[in-house]
This record gives sequence, C-alpha cells and structure tokens, in this order.
Amino acid sequence: MIAFEPITDDEPALVHSPMLKAALLTLDYIEANGPVGLTPLKALKRYFVEWAAEAFSWPHYTAADLYHMNKVLNEPDFPPLMVLHDVLLSAKLVRHYKGAMHITKKGKQLKAHPAVLWIVLAHHLLCVLDHSEYTRYGDQLAADWDILLGVIDREAVAGFTQDQLCSVLFGANDNSDVHLTSIIYIHVLRPLCWAGLLEEQRQGQGFERKRTFVKTPLWAAALPFETAEGVTVRSLQ
Repeated sequence: MIAFEPITDDEPALVHSPMLKAALLTLDYIEANGPVGLTPLKALKRYFVEWAAEAFSWPHYTAADLYHMNKVLNEPDFPPLMVLHDVLLSAKLVRHYKGAMHITKKGKQLKAHPAVLWIVLAHHLLCVLDHSEYTRYGDQLAADWDILLGVIDREAVAGFTQDQLCSVLFGANDNSDVHLTSIIYIHVLRPLCWAGLLEEQRQGQGFERKRTFVKTPLWAAALPFETAEGVTVRSLQ
C-alpha cells in the first residue's frame, strides 16, 4: 500500500488526474440520468461509451483519437473507461444490479470530497487492480511500490523513457526488449499517468513512437519522500 500524503479538496494539482475527472463525471452522470445500462457481458453500453469519450477528453484517448480507429465505440475500444469501470467496482463506488451500473452510498459520499476520492481511486488503480488482465499474455509484475516510486522519483527529474526505467530497474544492457517495456508500461507507468502522478509525452507514431515521462505537480503534493538510492528490482514473473 502506498502512503499518500493528505491533500485538500481545493488542491490545484488534482486537475492532473484524468481518473479523478472521469470518476466524478461518471458519478455525476448516474445521479443526473440514472443507472448506466450494461451489455449481457456486463460491459457499459455503447451510448455511455460514446458520451464518456466526449466528456472525459482523456489524454491520448480523445473522441477524435478513438473514432479515428473505430467506426463505433464499445467499452473495450476505450481502455481508460474499461479500467475506470473496474476501479469503480473495486472501490465499491458503483455496483452492478439488474443489468445496470448504479452509484453506491459510498460513491455519493466521496463524490463531494474529491481529495479523498482521488486517494481511493489511486489506491485501487495502483495497488488493488490486477493489470495483467490488460496485457496480451497475462504477464505479472511483482514489485514493491516503495522501490518503484523511489526510482521513478529520481529518474523523473529530467524525464525518462520506458527503456531507461527498465535499464535502472532490471540492470538490462539491451533496451530492445519490447515485451519487458510493455509490462512496465501497463503495470507501472500507465497507472501512474492515469492517476495523475506522471505525464506521458508522446513523439512519433506506431513502432517509432517514443514515450517520455515526467512528474506532475500532483506527485509533489501526494508523494513527498526521500528518494531511495542504489535499488534494483528483479521480481518480474
């Protein structure tokens, strides 16, 4: 479990969290419009996915980005929504009942306290959710978040790439292991970006795309700690 620093509801850095923004919009939507319909496979129905794509305006997953790849949008076509759905269920902010997603009493209460809501969302996104479900081969990454955050805190001073982080964590001399870097991205870097602690900056397209990661102001607000030195992670499974 990550020990986040207490932050207040008026903390300006919370604006950097796309997960918090999307959660608040979703909970507001349910209160205003009623429960969200589910498909037989318990995915969110298309009408809500289309609304969410426009309303969330998620970095790198805007409605324009999504419709460029898909004629219509189902939940699996919008990965951040799929993960948000799982986080809201895991945190018991919503529940499935009679073919729809309903807001819970806890969801209604936390909606009025965004700082506390963010900590709940970040905890479930980073420490509870099994991100292996979102990988092609179900890869696991068993690593200590204290170590990971300490290394990232040091490396992110000037920004870093996935290859650079893998080199530091695993002592790899060959930075061409696409499989390894993808595991680091899905299990560590993407969740930190979606929580709002890191920002992903992209250059290029397709296999030529380069991702650089930097800390957001929310990192300093929620994670003030001394950087660990000389640590290595070798617990990839």
